[in-house]
Amino acid sequence: MTTSAPPLFVRALGSDFDRLHPRLQERFSVGLAGGRACVGRGVMHRVWHGPRYLAPFLAVGALRNILVPETGENVFFTIENVPYRDAYGRETLTFVRTFAFPRRLRRFDATMVYSPRRGGIVDYLGTHQHLATDLHPRVDDSGALVIESGRHRLREGPVDVGVPDVLAGRALVRESYDDAAGCFRIGVEVSNPLVGPLFGYEGWFTCTYPEAAAYRPRARLRPVREEQRL
Repeated sequence: MTTSAPPLFVRALGSDFDRLHPRLQERFSVGLAGGRACVGRGVMHRVWHGPRYLAPFLAVGALRNILVPETGENVFFTIENVPYRDAYGRETLTFVRTFAFPRRLRRFDATMVYSPRRGGIVDYLGTHQHLATDLHPRVDDSGALVIESGRHRLREGPVDVGVPDVLAGRALVRESYDDAAGCFRIGVEVSNPLVGPLFGYEGWFTCTYPEAAAYRPRARLRPVREEQRL
């Protein structure tokens, strides 16, 4: 019988996990051992992207649910964090974000695993897990979670290469809990060293914690193809 290790962010943060705001501890302790998922629903006050000439690049990324080409204000938003065991036996956590723009839904998909070899969380981006990056989480002085992404690695069929920094986007995520408002606050910015800011969003959401085994849409959240290479 396969046993479940501690949740991904508990392993990645170590003793610093206890410095997170209690609500963030609850949210980021979702995993197979606890048997719960986390579903957040709220509003992004602003979804933005960089200069207009980036539009074709963002549209291509949207084909595999990596980039969001639309902009908007007060956009309804959901985030679904559901733990499951992938085809390689690894505990995996979905980070599927859906933005309800007036004309269509857009998704930003990611699945995360913990890599003992790499000593941290590996984030697979998109519907086919063809981009992998190390995540570097930390806890700031206010008890918020800050996550910075590392260099991307392209895993597509026989291709197994690092993505040069000049072609990649680096993500900076900050998630906190607002006690007065009773909600989570989130801000995300993806930037490139040459172009500058690519896209991002900022807003709020609240969470529920359904049983993971009973979360019917789980199969819909899994990637089309799962990648073993880290």
